[in-house]
Amino acid sequence: MYNEYELALIVTIVKKGWGDEVVKASQKAGAKGGTIVLGRGTGVHEDKRLFGMLIEPEKEIVLTITESANADAMVEAISKDVGLDKPGCGLGFVVSLEKVFGTAHILCELHQHCDLYDTGESDRS
Repeated sequence: MYNEYELALIVTIVKKGWGDEVVKASQKAGAKGGTIVLGRGTGVHEDKRLFGMLIEPEKEIVLTITESANADAMVEAISKDVGLDKPGCGLGFVVSLEKVFGTAHILCELHQHCDLYDTGESDRS
């Protein structure tokens, strides 16, 4: 685990099909990428019916790790490009990360501290 640098997780929840737009917006603001996870909405406004059958709205949840110092710029880019200020377009929030593991390559790229990491690949058989 590594916590020398302050990192944040930006979570953006949008309608299915919009996850790629979130990733593109975050990359414009400096992200290296993101993870898109499928989900479904269960909120008050999600109860829609068609011919008497309940339609469960599908969502995409985009997870993006970034430096805390860059989080505001990334949130602004996502909000602007995806239109999160409009009703029904989604929501997002930022979570401070206390400890992060399995991200040596991310920290290496962000801070050029590649010498801190021994991948152990030479020891593997």
